[in-house]
Parts: sequence; structure tokens; C-alpha cells
Amino acid sequence: MVKEGNKAPDFSGKNQDGKSVKLSSFKTKKNVVLYFYPKDMTPGCTTEACDFRDQFKKFKNTIILGVSVDSTERHRKFIDKYDLPFELIADENKKICEKYGVWQEKKLYGKTFMGIVRSTFIIDKTGTVQKIFSKVRVKGHVDEVLETLKKI
Repeated sequence: MVKEGNKAPDFSGKNQDGKSVKLSSFKTKKNVVLYFYPKDMTPGCTTEACDFRDQFKKFKNTIILGVSVDSTERHRKFIDKYDLPFELIADENKKICEKYGVWQEKKLYGKTFMGIVRSTFIIDKTGTVQKIFSKVRVKGHVDEVLETLKKI
């Protein structure tokens, strides 16, 4: 299980263009906001992505990476539709989600299923997890992330 103060588990995944993105390639250069969300084009996920987009210029020296189990093609459509200025990682085999402990049992309308629990990890330039936001509520979340980054 990933904990604050621990090294962030490294991963490699394909972005919306099918290019490989490796977390450790950002180390020593920039902080990373790694956010996990359930599904492209859904209301909450669209709001969250657009909130990051709308405040993107405030994320100085910070890379934003979104991760879901959607395909690279679906990520490309999501980015194009909402003009998102950051990369989305396709985790179709759920390996990244499992490394970060966000692939969990969920309940909705009395049904139990496995899915991504909306979560955000702030990783500093040394690769250390500085803050974990679990079970994120979309409203106001990006402001919380920005406030936390000011302290790093």
C-alpha cells in the first residue's frame, strides 16, 4: 500500500497517443500530480479534468497525469473534446491502479463491483509521495491540490 512519505511506485503506461510514459522520467525535474478517475466522458470525471484544465497555468513546475482503465483511443477523444492540456494514461490491465491501491470494491445502487476509487497522489521531485487524497470529492479538489503544492 502506498503511504505518504514513501517512494512512489514507478510505472510505465501508454498515453493518449500510444507513447510510453514512465513516472521516474519526471524525477528531479518536476512535481507530479497523479490522479486516478473512473471513466472518461462521465459527469464527475469530466468536471475534474476540466477543473485541472482551467487551473493548469497555476501548476508551476508540476506535471499532471490522469489515469483510468479507458483505452488510449478513448483518452484521445476525451482530450480533444475538452481541450485537456495534460496526458492521460491508459491502464487497461489495471496494473498501475493496483500498485497505487485505487482498484477497489465499490457499491452503487446496491450493486457491488470493482472499480477505481477517485484518488490523487502528489509526488515531489525526489519521487516521494507527499500527499494522498482518497475518495476524492470533485468540487474544490483542484484548489486543495494547489494549496498542498504550495507547501512542497
